[in-house]
Amino acid sequence: MISTVKKAIRPVWAARAIHKSAVDVLKQPAPEDTVTASFGKFISEIKPQHLSPVVLHRSKRMVLDNIGVGLIGSTTDVFELALQHCQNMYAPGDTSSVYGRRGIRLSPILAAFVNGVATHSMDFDDTWHPATHPSGAVLPAVLALSDMMPANNKPSGLDFLLAFNVGIEIQGRLLRFSNEAHNIPKRFHPPSVVGTMGSAAACARLLSLDPTQSSHALAIAASLAGAPMANAATQSKPLHIGNASRLGLEAALLASRGLEASPLVLDAVAGVAGFSAFYEDYVPQPLESPSNDSHMFLLEEQDIGFKRFPAHLGMHWVADAAASVHKVLVGVGPGTISPAQVEDILLRVPKSKYINRPFPESEHEARHSFQFNACTALLDGEVTVQSFTPAAIGRPDLHALLSRVRLEHPDDNPANFNRMYGEVQLTLVGGDIVKGRCDTFYGHWRNPLSKDSLRKKFRSNAEVVLPSEKVERLIEVVEDLDQLRDCRNLLSQLQ
Repeated sequence: MISTVKKAIRPVWAARAIHKSAVDVLKQPAPEDTVTASFGKFISEIKPQHLSPVVLHRSKRMVLDNIGVGLIGSTTDVFELALQHCQNMYAPGDTSSVYGRRGIRLSPILAAFVNGVATHSMDFDDTWHPATHPSGAVLPAVLALSDMMPANNKPSGLDFLLAFNVGIEIQGRLLRFSNEAHNIPKRFHPPSVVGTMGSAAACARLLSLDPTQSSHALAIAASLAGAPMANAATQSKPLHIGNASRLGLEAALLASRGLEASPLVLDAVAGVAGFSAFYEDYVPQPLESPSNDSHMFLLEEQDIGFKRFPAHLGMHWVADAAASVHKVLVGVGPGTISPAQVEDILLRVPKSKYINRPFPESEHEARHSFQFNACTALLDGEVTVQSFTPAAIGRPDLHALLSRVRLEHPDDNPANFNRMYGEVQLTLVGGDIVKGRCDTFYGHWRNPLSKDSLRKKFRSNAEVVLPSEKVERLIEVVEDLDQLRDCRNLLSQLQ
């Protein structure tokens, strides 16, 4: 492992004792009893044996899907812009590989950034509840850091998966400190907040940082976290994942050199905003240290949601509901609905401003539009990667349907990915009404993709940039990742 600098930490009480007579000192818990310290201790003490077969299985599916999403994401304009920026504006590096670019290598920090951008460039990456994109913020950082490590000291496949799962776990625990976080976000984009922390935690684990250093890595990451929801549906949204990945890695590397930060960043301290700055109802709880034989990861309790097409998660409900209407009207097989048949389209969806876009003008807006995804599924019976090309977005029939859409926001349909539904009601010329409803789409954590469906998605994505034999080899390597003596075989398949 990379050598780290362990620096003596002067206790908080010692620093304040000098001024005790001059100012009132707030009573605070002993450093080892804080929420922040409990997270640092967990990161440092968790071991591969704590990963259950269920967690290993689910996390390997996440790794495979995320690599595929990153590979197809490397074909997008926003990825190309980010890559050109890193190549032209920073000193060259040749350490870590870049998705979809044979022969191009960057410094670990920049590789984590551009690969994170690729992962979210099409909004195709996995989703969890409370809402975030957990893998995209963590996997590019863990891959870049693994590339950075000496050839004779690469992490084993099991250590790689442990670090990845630590990053996922930290995100899930932090999200559960707030009821606000359970709903579709309005202020901060969640992966830019908890994703940065998860990346830092994963890298701290891979670097074998001690509990204090791991706590500092989280606190440093908190100073680098946060992005507003106003940039959703723009080319800047993928930067949120790229920054979460690289800034978390940077925080862990800074902590490994001895940089310090607040020992109370995750705690609720009256009058001082720590991580609570991101959530209005933040109530932290300590993270229990792993016992000798077990730790119940959140991933064991709740599976991950995988997207079948590249759009905001909320789109999958209305798309499935609209596809069922399409099937009723045209049957199984090729065929389209003519706008001349349609008098009115009513969508019953949660109230959420940033995904209410009646006439999207770009692929990024289309990926965040209830109206666009419902009408696309009504026309075609499905939504696919090709649905977001300029030609597909500009279709006259699509715009004719969009002009007939109304929205309703029923009280029993909250903006919450665990409880929402999508309903499409089509009123035909002549008065007939056809309805479709989706309560749990295929790919949701309650209705996960099968092994065959997940691999089909991976092949479709990865084969855009890799030869089929390498794609099949990647599937094999990820499937056996927990058995690999080191992760060089995985890294070599991405180069």
